[in-house]
Amino acid sequence: MAIKIRKVTVADLSTLKEISIKTFTDTFGKQNTAKNLHDYLEESYNDGQLKQELENDDSAFYFIFVDHQLAGYLKVNSDNAQSESMGENHFEVERIYILPAFKHFGLGKQLINYAIKLAKVANKQVIWLGVWERNFAAQGFYNHLGFQRISEHSFYMGTDPQTDYILEKSI
Repeated sequence: MAIKIRKVTVADLSTLKEISIKTFTDTFGKQNTAKNLHDYLEESYNDGQLKQELENDDSAFYFIFVDHQLAGYLKVNSDNAQSESMGENHFEVERIYILPAFKHFGLGKQLINYAIKLAKVANKQVIWLGVWERNFAAQGFYNHLGFQRISEHSFYMGTDPQTDYILEKSI
């Protein structure tokens, strides 16, 4: 199994949009109303929004491939791009999404390790992320990797206010 991680560019916009919608729907679609899911996808994964995120110097996306097949992606933020004001020494993992056919191959761990490497290169001391309060599998995964819950914040799925736990790990 050959694994490759590469940075996403604006030229990859349509692929990023497609995989974002597919993986988000797979992960959260069954737990939310169709309208709230639709509204969230329209707001968060439209071409303009994704292009703006891709062009932000404090954000980066990375595709992960297994045997030359796109399997998922990572989005990281630093400094002013972080979704919460966490400080200059923090580095955010905003998204890790893996396509269903590639789950349980250890790709999430590889992407976390890649994010930690990026954070260290950027001279950050803490890596953090938000995880939905009802995503128990992800919470267990991050706990196993040494992340600890420090707080929470609201996340809106359409009109539905939900809670994300904020987890962090010193690096």
